[in-house]
Amino acid sequence: MYDQHARPSAISTGLACRCPRCGRGKLFQGFLSVRPQCENCGLNFQFIDSGDGPAFFVMSIVGIVVVALAMWVEFAYQPQIWIHMAMWIPLTLLLSAVLVRPAKGLLIAVQYQHKAEEGRLQR
Repeated sequence: MYDQHARPSAISTGLACRCPRCGRGKLFQGFLSVRPQCENCGLNFQFIDSGDGPAFFVMSIVGIVVVALAMWVEFAYQPQIWIHMAMWIPLTLLLSAVLVRPAKGLLIAVQYQHKAEEGRLQR
């Protein structure tokens, strides 16, 4: 099955969208839908709750990159607004689509590695 003592890196498994426990099974079915369990080691993925974390990090990274590039182009070339729109809207959509899946995989792997779960009040 898998070696329980050899834990794969959260970064490598997360960015590769693989199971956080064995590093071999696929994490997603479809684009962002998480599988019910790992096809390799059988880890139940019901614990997974990445919330809005991936979207926040992707929006922050893409926003910084696109705004910095748009400002550089504006100050260097002063193009018309339609040129800005033709350049930055597709780049924003492309970067967001490319980054959201690895970001979600990374946050899931880190959540698994640190055994993070919803906070509860003790009674």
